[in-house]
Amino acid sequence: MDNLDIYIHAPLLEECRMGNSRAQSRLYNQYCKAMYNLAYRILNNREDAEDMLQEAFIECFRSIDSFRFESTFGAWLKRIMVNKCINQIKKKKIDLTLYETLPAVVDVEEEEVKYDMTKIFEGIELLPDGYRIILTLYLLEGYDHGEISQILGISESTSKSQYSRAKEKLRTILSKK
Repeated sequence: MDNLDIYIHAPLLEECRMGNSRAQSRLYNQYCKAMYNLAYRILNNREDAEDMLQEAFIECFRSIDSFRFESTFGAWLKRIMVNKCINQIKKKKIDLTLYETLPAVVDVEEEEVKYDMTKIFEGIELLPDGYRIILTLYLLEGYDHGEISQILGISESTSKSQYSRAKEKLRTILSKK
């Protein structure tokens, strides 16, 4: 990772650390859309995503002194958002349907199919919560199965099998659209 990537927001973050509300607003405006989209993809509910967006930024500004430039600011904020969303899911006790002993999915040869991105995101919204969350974290947010297993408190093999099932379910949903 280029050091420039890590330090690009250093002056703005320093202003935020000093409580400058204009700097906080600028930082919020730079990241709010991406963080809202992340929250929505995980929670599949607009109101909950809006709530998590606000809570994540409140936590961000409260704990901005703990940001140490060991990663990009965006990655740090994304981690806060993912944790907030997962905690919200646990708080609501949403059944993630994560099972260790489901029968294996038979791999079918992948067809070259082109989908409209809008239809893909609509299909993702129709996935059961567990599938949607793992697919979002792995495919869209770039977490690996080890990280997902830690975030969700499941085994790495469960994450892999749920991801495989999520892809298959998404293919089925998209084939009916």
